Amino acid sequence: MSQRIIVRAVELVGSGAGGKGSTDILIADGVIAELGSRLSDAKATVIDADGLIALPGLVDLHTHLREPGFERSETVLSGSRAAAIGGFTAVHAMANTNPVADTVSVVEHVMSLGDSAGYVTVRPVGAVTVGLGGVRLAEIGAMARSRAKVRVFSDDGKCVSDAQLMRRALEYVATFGGVVAQHAQEPRLTEGAQMNEGRVSGELGLEGWPSVAEEAIIARDVLLAEFVGARLHVCHVSTAGSVDVVRWAKARGIPVTAEVTPHHLLLTEELASGYDANFKVNPPLRRSEDVAALRAGLADGTIDVIATDHAPHPQEVKDCAWADAAFGMVGLESALSVVQAALVDTEVLAWTDIARVLSSMPARIGHVEGYDRGIAAGAPAELTLVDPAARRDFEVGDLRGESVNSPFVGLRLPGRVMATIHAGNPTVLDGELVAAERVAAAATKSEGRGRG
Repeated sequence: MSQRIIVRAVELVGSGAGGKGSTDILIADGVIAELGSRLSDAKATVIDADGLIALPGLVDLHTHLREPGFERSETVLSGSRAAAIGGFTAVHAMANTNPVADTVSVVEHVMSLGDSAGYVTVRPVGAVTVGLGGVRLAEIGAMARSRAKVRVFSDDGKCVSDAQLMRRALEYVATFGGVVAQHAQEPRLTEGAQMNEGRVSGELGLEGWPSVAEEAIIARDVLLAEFVGARLHVCHVSTAGSVDVVRWAKARGIPVTAEVTPHHLLLTEELASGYDANFKVNPPLRRSEDVAALRAGLADGTIDVIATDHAPHPQEVKDCAWADAAFGMVGLESALSVVQAALVDTEVLAWTDIARVLSSMPARIGHVEGYDRGIAAGAPAELTLVDPAARRDFEVGDLRGESVNSPFVGLRLPGRVMATIHAGNPTVLDGELVAAERVAAAATKSEGRGRG
């Protein structure tokens, strides 16, 4: 059984909280048992949360955990620890592993690794095509029927560029209420591309990545989704034009959702000028005008969720010439602080909006049950306690995964996750990870909680 916990004098945030206000939260048997003032329980551990806000546990729709096959970059355990320290209680593990997560055996293996780690709920994302090869469909139906109950399918890192294959994938997932998450990148328009195409790429002499390469795929796919009546999710939207296409599609009633990363909400293409490959990412950092459009898209509901696209790499494939460096950056540990800097402190979104785009909506899209209730009696005890007044110099020591390719190291960031509670058990306390042995033991006793 999970612990009995009283979270004392915390400010509630979330749709189920009935508005803001300081209160106590009693957790028992993995659920929120009671909300109120001056709650008492002789058997409960007390967490003093005065000055903290409580968010529903964060859910990431887009995480690269690298295992199996690329354990030097990350493992399910190390990535789960990174997620917990960042306030996440559920993550979706992308399929570009080795072997690729295109069969029942691989997705069930990834889920089992997550269950054993215990820090977060790990939901495997199934590949759309065999080996991410873009030639024939993977075992979509079998993965959906498996113990892992896969509902999100993506070849992320590679676009499903064949229109007929994308149509068939959409038709297939529509039969069981799944979703195809598309990496929108027209390959013929981005051959050799290194960064956003524009003034800065011209000055640096780097091959440009045109915005239309993203926008054209999104336009095609929303029309396909409308034609077959299937759900489409657009990964890591990065341009103002993409926001416009998604906004048009939603106005037309097409069942499309979209995500944006924290780094695309804060960083711009000018950062490539120093040739620091930690800023090399797919899709690339764009113009300041794109950043403004992405923030506005979140504010008006065009973009549904924030997802990290956490992409760990060994140091040698980042500490090299820009053209030779791998695309991607880690983001789980810094996500909430970057979101606060980009959106909350600039008054683009309130904390209640953050609960929606980082918890309830990604959980709904990814079929993780229980998060729609927010922080309410009877809801699963998935909580993130944040100190919004904290300010810290983000350092390598704040990263808890196997890789350190973060562009935020050395920056002063707002906010800090002080506690994370998953399935009624703390995974982070006082800003530090709970010992792996304690988390794994609690996970064993609470096996099966939080899975949709």
